[in-house]
Amino acid sequence: MSIDTGSTAGPDVDTAVDPRPPRPLHQRVARPALALGAGALTALSLPPWGFWPLAIIGVMLFEVCLRTAQTRWERVRIGALFGAGWMYLGMGWMVQLTPPGYVAAGLIFTTYHAVAAGVAPAGRWGVIGRPAAHTLVEAIRLSLPFGGVPLATMGVSQVGGPLAPLASVGGVILLTWVVFQIGFVLADTQPGVWAAIRQLRDGDRTVLPNFIGRIAVALVILLSFVAPSGAATGGTLSVAVVQGGGKQGTSALEVPSSLVTERHLEATATIDADRDLDFVLWPENTIDVNDLRSTPEFEDFSNSPIRDLVAAEANRLGAPIVVGITEDARADDPTARRYTNAQVVVMPDGELAGRYDKVRRVPFGEYVPLRGVLEKITSAVDQVGEAVPGTERAVLTFDVESQAEPVQLATVISWEVFFGGRAREGVTDGATIIINPTNGASYTGTIVQSQQVASSRLRAIETGRWVVQAAPTGFSAVINSDGDVLQRTSVSEQRVLYADVEMRTGNTWYTQLGDGPFIWLLVVVLAASILLARRDQATGVSGEPHITEP
Repeated sequence: MSIDTGSTAGPDVDTAVDPRPPRPLHQRVARPALALGAGALTALSLPPWGFWPLAIIGVMLFEVCLRTAQTRWERVRIGALFGAGWMYLGMGWMVQLTPPGYVAAGLIFTTYHAVAAGVAPAGRWGVIGRPAAHTLVEAIRLSLPFGGVPLATMGVSQVGGPLAPLASVGGVILLTWVVFQIGFVLADTQPGVWAAIRQLRDGDRTVLPNFIGRIAVALVILLSFVAPSGAATGGTLSVAVVQGGGKQGTSALEVPSSLVTERHLEATATIDADRDLDFVLWPENTIDVNDLRSTPEFEDFSNSPIRDLVAAEANRLGAPIVVGITEDARADDPTARRYTNAQVVVMPDGELAGRYDKVRRVPFGEYVPLRGVLEKITSAVDQVGEAVPGTERAVLTFDVESQAEPVQLATVISWEVFFGGRAREGVTDGATIIINPTNGASYTGTIVQSQQVASSRLRAIETGRWVVQAAPTGFSAVINSDGDVLQRTSVSEQRVLYADVEMRTGNTWYTQLGDGPFIWLLVVVLAASILLARRDQATGVSGEPHITEP
């Protein structure tokens, strides 16, 4: 292999006829294998494996593959392999929910990164354009298709590392861009900052893109040191988090909901009545009114007998209990299997003080996209009911004795904690604490559970609020506003966590700005890098060597 640094040929030039003999097998396999391995390393940076530097190393190896690609089509294939290594390993939990969905989701998100690799410019401006392109497709993944599948994200991989505070500036989008940008500039062959400054002074502009990338990362990291993170109000809430325990890998069809409810009543009964509590948090789905109904007539939680049992415990403890319920949704068609998924506040006097219905539903878990089409292919979709999405803001408000003003809790149920906008919505409405009642009992292993704790940690950093997470079989956790896990249960154990949770106010930059400005900025950066790369091609400027292989 020879390197011609004087060539003005652009990296996308393809000849109509290639007289060179085919490369040996090991050369043809090496680059695809490295791209696939780079994606796998990125996946291994995620919980439950969770070694955060692997994400940066994975991106560096990905860039090594891209820089040696001669054509746009080669870059597309490399992008697809990188995405496949990342997505199919990082989203392995989805097999337990829907094997066809796992294959389809992995293919869709692999395609996203294939397109990003093809759209982003080659040449010297690739070091700017590629991070923007791959971050943008990750932003798309948070919303499309079917409302988004925001697991196995780059942001989640960094929650245990030194870059995590960046979430308070720009959330997952900014954090993702920084990881990509660091990986791409480190893999670039251009010199470091001080050498680049000397070359720029001498009139050498080939180092400019790499220099811009390094300085941009440095500025963002410096901003995170001065960014606001909210402030303590001076008050705390004494909280008991109830985990009923039980076997994982089970569904509502296998374990009666009444048994789940009994386990949580048993765990709640272990709380000393003399303990001064402000509220008790139960997980999602701990009461299924449909399963517990005493008559064939329509019942919701307000007229269900289980309400009296929960109210009795609230009265004994002198504290509200925030319980997770599912109940039938009224429908003209009695076979429609429509239901609601909500958190309800039961006061010590038995009154219901507040309710929040889950807005973001799990595709193929709480509803089936394209149900009419899929029903013609398989009867398996009949096992999935249709959760009715809520329409209210993500906040619960109720009175507690220790506070002069009603308490406001940003409430994100299970899946919703993976979406930064849900917690942000509750905080902008005035919430001083975030709660995440969840139910991961359907999954074995800890991929989903550990990624959910990591997402709760990100929501804490993004908003400057403490997060209290409650699960029926694990993990339940208490997380402070810096994203530190102060307490966490083990899987399947029955346990009650007790914590004095700090109430906080004020906004971070992320809660003020959200994701929109950062997404639009990345669009501008990508567009500018593409235009500048085309100008380089037109003028014969090349910032990287043109590689010719015999």
